[in-house]
Amino acid sequence: MKSAALLALAAAAAVNAGPTATLRSRPRATELEPITVTGNAFFKGKERFYIRGVDYQPGGASGNIDPLADTKVCTPDIAKFKKLGVNVIRVYSTDNTLNHDECMNALADAGIYVVLDANNPKYSINREHPAPSYNAVYLQSVFATIDAFAKYSNTMAFFSGNEVIHDLTNTTLAARYVKATDRDMRAYIKARKYRKMLVGYSAADVTTNRMQTAAYFNCGSEDERSDFFAFNDYSWCSSDFITSGWDAKVRAFTGYGLPIFLSEYGCNINTRNFGEIESLMHSNMTAVYSGGLMYEYTMEANKYGIVEIKGGQDKGGVDQTGERKELPEFAAFQAALKKFPAPTGNGGFTSTTKASACPTQDEHWALDTTTLPEMPEGAKTYFENGAGKGPGLKGDGSQWAGADDSSSTGGNSGTGTSGAGSSASSSSAAMRGSVPALDMAPVAISGVVALFTLVGAMAL
Repeated sequence: MKSAALLALAAAAAVNAGPTATLRSRPRATELEPITVTGNAFFKGKERFYIRGVDYQPGGASGNIDPLADTKVCTPDIAKFKKLGVNVIRVYSTDNTLNHDECMNALADAGIYVVLDANNPKYSINREHPAPSYNAVYLQSVFATIDAFAKYSNTMAFFSGNEVIHDLTNTTLAARYVKATDRDMRAYIKARKYRKMLVGYSAADVTTNRMQTAAYFNCGSEDERSDFFAFNDYSWCSSDFITSGWDAKVRAFTGYGLPIFLSEYGCNINTRNFGEIESLMHSNMTAVYSGGLMYEYTMEANKYGIVEIKGGQDKGGVDQTGERKELPEFAAFQAALKKFPAPTGNGGFTSTTKASACPTQDEHWALDTTTLPEMPEGAKTYFENGAGKGPGLKGDGSQWAGADDSSSTGGNSGTGTSGAGSSASSSSAAMRGSVPALDMAPVAISGVVALFTLVGAMAL
């Protein structure tokens, strides 16, 4: 189901596009080879690439700072990343009005790639009222973030959303708006003549809709399918490949046509020895999985960190320049990465890709259409002219900037008032600790993930 209008727009913009007004001239830096996709795996040139990384958001959700815009924050942390031996970091919040040259170049010099969330609490899809939150104001922020990071060779990928779809069935109605954003981001990258940067979704590990969500982001036409699928998995707690249930998940995803990795993994109700890395790098998993990102680097209120920043919890977490203290889990993570290196060879990957069948409506999947909403009319000018100056992290927000008009988007309106399990208000759904359907989800999580699950009106 190719969107003819969108394809024509992208083609026209690609012909007419000049240099992006917001794109600064490229600074001198180490040039990293782009990470590409072949079949169900990532590659760096001709070598299979495994994500061996960490989630990074000093200050957590309460601080909501951009750690890549302040060298007093990123410089000491990059030294720690090099000591750990990670090759990828995930950053949840960045300010698209700021300069990131020094931090991104230092990361490139260290051989570290960056995966970025394109959303932030004020500019995101509202899981309970998704239709009005998918609008031109929102996409301008998303596209401005792409503009801000497109020039860096170590920008590996963007997440189009994080845990928007949750355990309440009505949240599956938001899937079409996140997928439309995913489609728009890839079309924008192509129209602006940027090099290939990957776009995919970071899902919650919800038993009742995990596989439907994965299928949904891999179904439809080529311009609608994601580049990869990731999910956040907290089911390994002092356990092993079988006890954790990871063996069943490998079987379930065998034959899936896109690269899969864990956008968050970990458990803090145990003594963390990071045995997950052994399995992630083992032939039991490498034919299906491409590694993962450990949650998380800094110690926040939810107690998952391996580094403590002096004063980092004070005054709402806005100052993350304090001294770094390595906690015992730092050495454990470092040792596990060293003990279980990335395997050589191709890891048994599948060299061809294939689309999934779109999920059909049932008691756990409320969406009754495969048609995606058309891109908002006001966003089309960005394809030709660039997104311009973004709103940053302190703008007015976008979630109520569009009209909730189901007639213009087709199918379910996605307002959160229809479908099994719907509720008029479920703000607590943003708190992972209140969601029992998540596989072994940690009760203590209340930090960066909680707010970055796109909480809707609470963020404004």
